[in-house]
Amino acid sequence: MKVLILGGTGVISREIVRQLLARGNEVAVFNRGSKALPFAKDVEQLVGDRMRRDEFEAAMQRTRYDVVIDMICFTADDARSTARAFGGNAGHLVVTSSIAAYKRPYRSVPTVEAMETLWDDPAFPYAFNKAEMEKELWKSIRQDKLPITIVRPSLTYGPGAANIGVLRQNFGIVDRIRRCKPLVMFGDGSTSWTFTFVPDLAKAFVAIAGNAKTFGEDYHVTGDECCIWEDLYREFGRLVGRAPKIVHIPSELLYSAAPRLCSHLYFEKTYAGLFDNSKLRSAVPGPGGFLGLALMNLDGLGGADPSHFLKREAPRSS
Repeated sequence: MKVLILGGTGVISREIVRQLLARGNEVAVFNRGSKALPFAKDVEQLVGDRMRRDEFEAAMQRTRYDVVIDMICFTADDARSTARAFGGNAGHLVVTSSIAAYKRPYRSVPTVEAMETLWDDPAFPYAFNKAEMEKELWKSIRQDKLPITIVRPSLTYGPGAANIGVLRQNFGIVDRIRRCKPLVMFGDGSTSWTFTFVPDLAKAFVAIAGNAKTFGEDYHVTGDECCIWEDLYREFGRLVGRAPKIVHIPSELLYSAAPRLCSHLYFEKTYAGLFDNSKLRSAVPGPGGFLGLALMNLDGLGGADPSHFLKREAPRSS
């Protein structure tokens, strides 16, 4: 297949590119060209800015791809632009949303796609914008009959990821555990959650790409292992041989103190994140990684670059 990825530089999209190339696909990436790519010699690189709508859409309308995977679609305007750019010249559009787009509280646990509605509160902009984006995609599916598939990942991590920590950053997690310094945990740490490993998510994207059974459908793609949030830091501690010192703080207090940093905890992660992947598996193989094994492959544990997890905090002046 001839596949275009909008993005191609992030943790997830790099792995999608790797797996697509391993299967012999012809891959192109579109981005601003500001980052060096480890696979640069193996892909076609298209440089541009999707926010310059007219230029982006005109350039893309001159292309022909079997599959376009949009990893950088965040708003309703982005969705409309993607539809205009590829509506008549791509065999399949795969657009990345998020489980954040589901309205809380969930109607089903484990969550089933058909049971849920979309987020409608602008107080949590990321979720609201993803939900508005999806609404536009559904218009294109139903009115224009475009071959679109919506994919909703959950919290996904792997080599190079910088968002697995509760505060959406990895810096110093292992270092703090080793030095018996505290790690913040929202609530009592017992909220159920499903973590997803990057290669497993990428496997699902690759299996969905060009699969006619997935046209006009939506899928959440998550791991299947049921954890609680505190398992995350306990597993880090097990791998480095020291129990973490965890400090529990109510999510409401964290949100009131740092709304931009902690809105995802208050609005999203205080609700159980357990997902039924049956719909996905009816069409393609689903992810199946486990937390401990996956963490061993993260930078600073089993990976080559320890910067995210082992970096010591700079001393503070008194």
